[in-house]
Amino acid sequence: MSSCCTPDGSCHSDATGESVSDGVSTTYAVTGMTCSHCKAAVTEAVGGVDSVLSVDVDVDNGRVTVITEEGPDDTLIAKAVDDAGYELTGRAA
Repeated sequence: MSSCCTPDGSCHSDATGESVSDGVSTTYAVTGMTCSHCKAAVTEAVGGVDSVLSVDVDVDNGRVTVITEEGPDDTLIAKAVDDAGYELTGRAA
């Protein structure tokens, strides 16, 4: 039987398939996302940036939450989003 939960009861399911217990969480505002394809494209692009541990895309609210090993490199995250065809407009409040 397959499970995403570890023996200690914590879940290790996330966008990158790795367990994320520590890291810095940063939420960005992103425009142009409208569907599940957008979500997949942004998740893949941002997930490919070095030091990114996890990506959570909220299409409805135009938010992308990124967990990184240390503080994120906003320039690299913005480039990944832009290369995917969307616009990172800044950090979300």
